[in-house]
Amino acid sequence: MAPPAKSIASSTAGSPSSRTVELEQVVQHVEQGLVSLADALRERDGAAIEHEAGELHRALANAVQCFMHVAEHGGVPEPLRRRLARASATVARQRESLARATAALDRAIDVLMPAPHVSAGLYASNGLQSSSTRGGMLRA
Repeated sequence: MAPPAKSIASSTAGSPSSRTVELEQVVQHVEQGLVSLADALRERDGAAIEHEAGELHRALANAVQCFMHVAEHGGVPEPLRRRLARASATVARQRESLARATAALDRAIDVLMPAPHVSAGLYASNGLQSSSTRGGMLRA
């Protein structure tokens, strides 16, 4: 991912058109972060996913800060506002997709590796004596 654009909030100087160009760079950085994260997810590369998610988080935080600053000092052009809103919606879709995948994985693990059942009898399902029924031992 490209390095973050210069923070607009660090400077109040500049014409509205220069701030628009800088906002454009900030939005492009967020959009590129979304593409990079999607690529990492598609590749199922855990380290890359962690890295790209962190980069995207920083890009989004910078974008919010820049947009707030520009909004306080003259307003944000509508096309850029819509692009950032689309990027935000994409983040929400990715988050929801990951939550569904995690829930499905959790269900599959529960089916494949059920939790051991505590038996009331003398022997466990594997034929060995249950630990809770061993003579006189107290387990804390």
